[in-house]
Formats: sequence, structure tokens, C-alpha cells
Amino acid sequence: MPQLNVTGPTPDTDTVLAARLAVSATARGGEAMSDVEFFAWLDERRRKHSQEVRRTTFAEMSGWHFAPDTGDLEHRSGRFFAVRGLRVRTDFGPVPEWSQPIIRQPEIGMLGLAVREINGVLHCLLQAKSEPGNVNGIQLSPTVQATKSNYTRVHGGSSVPYLDCFREPQARGHGVLADVLQSEQGSWFFCKRNRNMIVEVGPEVEAGEDFCWLTLRQVNTLLHYENLVNMDARTVLSCLPDWHHASGPAPGIHSDVAIRSWITTQQSEREVSAALLPLREVEGHGWFRTEDRISHERGLFFSIVPVDVVSNRREVASWSQPLLEPHGTGVVAMLMRRIDGVPHCLVHARVEPGYVDVVELGPTVQCTPENYAHLPADRRPRFLDLVERARPEQIHYDTLLSEEGGRFLHAQNRYMIVEVDGEAPADVPDEYRWVTLRQLGELLKYSHYLNVQARTLVAALRTVAGIAPGLPEAAVGLGGLGGTLPGMGVGRADHR
Repeated sequence: MPQLNVTGPTPDTDTVLAARLAVSATARGGEAMSDVEFFAWLDERRRKHSQEVRRTTFAEMSGWHFAPDTGDLEHRSGRFFAVRGLRVRTDFGPVPEWSQPIIRQPEIGMLGLAVREINGVLHCLLQAKSEPGNVNGIQLSPTVQATKSNYTRVHGGSSVPYLDCFREPQARGHGVLADVLQSEQGSWFFCKRNRNMIVEVGPEVEAGEDFCWLTLRQVNTLLHYENLVNMDARTVLSCLPDWHHASGPAPGIHSDVAIRSWITTQQSEREVSAALLPLREVEGHGWFRTEDRISHERGLFFSIVPVDVVSNRREVASWSQPLLEPHGTGVVAMLMRRIDGVPHCLVHARVEPGYVDVVELGPTVQCTPENYAHLPADRRPRFLDLVERARPEQIHYDTLLSEEGGRFLHAQNRYMIVEVDGEAPADVPDEYRWVTLRQLGELLKYSHYLNVQARTLVAALRTVAGIAPGLPEAAVGLGGLGGTLPGMGVGRADHR
């Protein structure tokens, strides 16, 4: 194993940091772990982790109950999260008014990624983590992924490894590379936010048994494998400073000021009223409850289901909880085209009832097509037809990825990047705008501009040669390995 450097992090200018990230994103090898060693390590983690998730009934769930006054589904501690009701009225989308259950989790969680130099190359510290809602048990998560209830040990379990790296990092001599509050799914969470942090640490921070140091090139390549890099890791990776434009910004057809003004206009002029209400008041408004689920009468959207979990690698060994189970696989797609030779992405100013600021920028298309089957054809999501009829040579990224396995049961979206030169107009409806990858990176320095689905696609865009400036084709690849991950049956997506 190579010797590690012995110097700690030093302050960077933006240009120096961009150059260091570029080295990590194009490094052929891994200084801490080779590509072959990574797959062997991952397979071993899969064998070591034991997790059983069993469907149960609400009455049998330990620690949870329906509040007698509201019918809300709550934990006995009053912490973690609750399932409440929500009434929505809006001028956005095909349905102007509805009621639904929604997850209310007011505390701000921590999503932290530690990075450090090993033999002069920046590496990211990833964790092999099993979540009850994952389709395949283990996925790669950030260094720290914890709610406040977890890291303050409300459950009485063990402490969260590496949390100290992200609590008062400057006092510990760590350098902060990114630190921003970001939202999560606004259709499933009410005003949910997490602190996304990237901290550079020194050689005193070593990888524990369930952790590994990987270069940015290795991580970027793993984003092309189905259900491997989890949602929380993807959102933190998107917050990395953009290293592609160290030689100067690529011009966009709209200035940065014009883009921010457009977002502010959308936030100011969209009408949305989202009011929490007792969960029992949702029943009879299209939703019903049985002993083992809360579901919509059409069988669409999602259900709330109770599960029991037994795990040998979590802070507590067993627990019960509700999970949100989506119905159908979503399509999350970013259209891109070259305008004056510069790649632009088509973003959508979306209204979702759980957003803090009414509107966030989402991908061009973000939907579950089955949810629109009962509506007239003219109320289908705009631009979905361009995605569905895209030819293979237009598709730069096409990977099935899981959403948050700690709250959602087997939630998967097909994430796509589709080039549509000549098929999508430069002039688009006012709720859409063409923006460059650099402009997306600038917006990610601030809270509540890009939604969680768009952040996944920003991370993916940075891995695609020909879209991410300066990224050679050879920068995406793992030591010639392809096909499936050894021992896991997880395929690498054919995205070219």
C-alpha cells in the first residue's frame, strides 16, 4: 500500500482548489485503493452487513403510534419524523388542489463528505451503508449521514463515526470546501433540509472498516452504476466546487444576474398554499388507511407502510418505522443542447408543496409517467416526449438510481442526460431556462436553488466527456472493469 502524505490541509484559492480537484477527477489510479481492491472491499462489506426488513402492521410497530387527537403517525420520543396531512392549492401543474400525507422532519440533518490528500491526490471518504429502503442493501453514502436525532443519540445507540470532523471543523484544523443547506423531495417532505458539508482533513483521519478513500475519478465512474452511489452522497458531491472552468467561464445565453432574477420572479409570482393538517383529515380526500398501509384510492403516487428492521451495522440493532413507498419508477431527465458551441441544460422552475422557497430549479423532466395516465394527453409533462423518443446516440447518461433509503422504500428514478440539438428550441416557456453547467455550479453555492433531483444530474453531468469541459473520455472507467459489480448483480448502465 502506498505511503500517505503527512501534511494537513492548507487554505486554497479557487484556482488552486480547481486544479487539485481536476487532478483527482482525471487520476488513472487510486492512491489508497485500486479499482480491483474497491470491488473486493465492497463485496466483503456486502457479506458482512446483515439487514432484514419485514413488512408489519401499524399496530405492531414498536415506538410508533397514531396520535389520538390528530391521527398523525409519530414516534413516542416526539423526535425523528412524523407523517402528517397536507392541503395544497397552487397555480402550477395539472391539478390545482389536493390533499396528501407528507413526512414532517423539522430538524436539520448532517450530510458530510471528508476529503484528504493521499500521495498528492484528493480522495473522498465514502461509507458502505445499508438502509431499510434500499433495493439492494448496501450503497455508498457520504462520510456522515445522520439526522440530528441520530447524532444526538435519541435512540440510545452508538455514536456516529467521523461526526467530529464536521462539528467546529476550523477549530480542529480542517478546511471547509462547501457548507450549504439544501432541500430534499418537496412532494414527500415538508420543508426538509440537510446541511451539505465538504471538509478537507489531514492524515490523522483514516478509513474505518466500513469506509474507503476513493479519488474523484473513481467516485464519478461509480455514478454510472445502478443503485450504487446513494442520494445523500450525490447531493454532497454536487456541492463540490466546479473544477471544469479553471481557465475561464463558458459564456451562457443568459447572464448569472439574469438567471437569479428569473428565479426570484418565479418565486414571487407563483401561487402556492401548503398547509399542514391532521393526518386523519386526509382520509376521505382520496386517501384511506388499512392495518398495513395508507394509500391513494387510485393506487397511484405512494403509500405509507410500516416495517420492522434488524441490522448488525447500524447505531441500534433493531427498530420499527414507517416508509414512503412510491408507486412506479420515475423519469428524471435533463435536456441539453449546444448554443454557440457551449453546452446548456434546460432547467424547470418547479413548485412543490414542501419547498421552503416555493420554487426550486428541477431537471427538464421530473415525473412518474403512471401518475399522469388518467389525465388528458395535453396535461402530460412537457418535453417528456423528447426523452421517450431519444435515440441511443443522444443519451449521454442513463442510470437507475435510488432515493433516500432511510425514508423511502425501493424508490428509484431513471436519471437521464439527453442531447437534443435541433430538437428543442432556444426559446422555451417562461418556467424554463437554458443554463450552463458552470451556472448550475454557481447556484449550488447557495441554498434552495436546485432541487435534489437536479443536484444528482449536476453530479452526473460532471462525469460526461464532451459536456464537462476538460474531461477526457478515459476519465470515466474503472480499471477496465464493466458489466456487473462482483458479487452484487448491479449493472453498469450503458449510457453512451
